[in-house]
Amino acid sequence: MRFMTWNMNSIRLRINLLLDLIKEEDPDVICIQETKTPDEFFPFGPLQDAGYGHIHIQGMKGYNGVAIMSKTPFDAKNQFDRVGRPDCRHISVTLPAANTNGPVEVHCLYIPAGGYEPDPVINDKFQHKLDFVDEMSGWFKDNYTPDQPLIALGDFNIAPLEHDVWSHKQLLNVVSHTPDEVTRLEKMQSSLNWTDCTRHFVPEDEKCYTWWSYRNKDWKKSNRGRRLDHIWVTPPLADGIKGQKIRTDVRDWTKTSDHVPVIADIDV
Repeated sequence: MRFMTWNMNSIRLRINLLLDLIKEEDPDVICIQETKTPDEFFPFGPLQDAGYGHIHIQGMKGYNGVAIMSKTPFDAKNQFDRVGRPDCRHISVTLPAANTNGPVEVHCLYIPAGGYEPDPVINDKFQHKLDFVDEMSGWFKDNYTPDQPLIALGDFNIAPLEHDVWSHKQLLNVVSHTPDEVTRLEKMQSSLNWTDCTRHFVPEDEKCYTWWSYRNKDWKKSNRGRRLDHIWVTPPLADGIKGQKIRTDVRDWTKTSDHVPVIADIDV
């Protein structure tokens, strides 16, 4: 199956871009972050017409919001409020068993960005981000075992490796690549021995990005990117990772998001 994640920065504003992408990539499951719309205004019709008859969403007005769309029916779907906040950042669905691994849970995550100052004393948004990742680490470990087939994907808002950012040294004190965030994401990854689908194929010493700021007048020329968007799988699915793709070209589309889609082909 082909899984795709994309922080769209408003699904209603960019629904036509998503439909174009669907025609090009034909994903089986799509996870979206920053839908930025209440549930009653979600564009169900165009997506159902495109073949995604099974949609699970949790949205709110103006910001955040997550969605999972699938060609395959769900056996179950859930919504989670993290660190005591109903701010629409984590939903999941369970795909029916396709082989001896059993049913596959898909978790769509939108980890908080964390503001601009990497100091929880003066920036409560940064503290919120650290608390969120800490909670996810413990929650995965407390509720699952590494032998269960899970996929976690979305905008994690953390670029964990040296070459996940354009300059490791210059970004060590910039939110998204600070040691506090990286250490916590590493703990979350080790909680179920998750495999990073992108770095499964792309060597860690190779630059790899999924986000370029709107502030860059020529994002391609400056190439000051960060790899904030991820697709992870637990050990039962690791051998089934067949391919990955980052649609960097989408960053050049008219009125597009500052994030680009990330894709993984996984034998589930």
